[in-house]
Amino acid sequence: MPGPFVLLGTQMTDLFIGLMSGTSLDGVDGVLVRFEGEKPLVARHESVPFAPGLKTELLALNTAGDNELHRAALAANALAGSYAQVVRQLLQHTGAAAPDIAAIGAHGQTVRHQPGLWDGTGYTLQLNNPALLAELTGIAVVADFRSRDLAAGGQGAPLVPAFHQGVFGQSGALAWAVNIGGISNLSRLADTDAEHSVRGWDCGPGNALMDHWCQRHTGRAYDEGGRWAASGQVLAPLLQSMLAEPYLGQPAPKSTGRDLFHPGWLQARLAAHGGGAAAADVQATLAEFSAQAIAQDLLAHGAAPGQRVVVCGGGALNTHLMQRLAALLPGLAVQGSDALGLPPLQVEATAFAWLARQALLRLPGNLPAVTGARGARVLGAIYPA
Repeated sequence: MPGPFVLLGTQMTDLFIGLMSGTSLDGVDGVLVRFEGEKPLVARHESVPFAPGLKTELLALNTAGDNELHRAALAANALAGSYAQVVRQLLQHTGAAAPDIAAIGAHGQTVRHQPGLWDGTGYTLQLNNPALLAELTGIAVVADFRSRDLAAGGQGAPLVPAFHQGVFGQSGALAWAVNIGGISNLSRLADTDAEHSVRGWDCGPGNALMDHWCQRHTGRAYDEGGRWAASGQVLAPLLQSMLAEPYLGQPAPKSTGRDLFHPGWLQARLAAHGGGAAAADVQATLAEFSAQAIAQDLLAHGAAPGQRVVVCGGGALNTHLMQRLAALLPGLAVQGSDALGLPPLQVEATAFAWLARQALLRLPGNLPAVTGARGARVLGAIYPA
């Protein structure tokens, strides 16, 4: 990743900002990144939680509702305001100024992801107002990363495996990266430089269902450290009904989201098992479901003792979940991404800074072998400062 970069005959700064508000809906993570040498260097990480009203509205907009278009537009404006707040904090705490930043990579908030419908078409929708964000910050914004891959016949997701390969890949050794956000996805990191040997797909619900159940029964946004789940007992019949979800058996390329793994999905399985289970036992079962969905995919696709599994996203901070992954993957080195110099909550935001850089340099951001697109594509729409 050499720097400084040259674009259209002018020198381009090597500083980028990446912003990520994921399916977990816990807020916005932002990083200011310098790209020089072989690895991106994170100069600063800032995080801003969503205001309760915005979080509630974003969650509600994942399903059909009254006056949806108007509410979605207002939520997108509020989201841009949260993004701008993170950008201001990054600049303030690093001493950088808007002209020092080449671009902001802002993924937006996914509220629908339907890459493959019955007629072979699909769509993906991320709430965002990148024009407003550019206006508020005075910095160019790159957004709408998924659409071009989808237009080329791909899933539009996951988009991080190429980045995972660059920062977590091991020369001469097969390794794996697992991102556990609201939805979990994994990347098979190649033991060579051949891009076609990198693979990746969404493998299960990650934190989404656990967070929902925790909020409903404890009032807390998430199960800190997985302590509540660890206090319960796994309900084997309920777990088996969860693992029977057809999506888990589909071949890659594939991607999913809250369109599938939502509270109604959970309620249907609870009802089928008579209800009445202790809340902590359901939480334990949900944690086991997320862990087993990940572990089964890893083992089914060649993960073997001696290989490294790098975990990032909020799930990497769930001690119980990490312990279950390690138990289900004997002989593999399961470790948080901080062990490799990039803390778990910084990885996805850094990936979108990288994708913004790819867009400005007119370089592909997708891997067709991962998404199923017809070819490599430059991803993202650019909103100048």
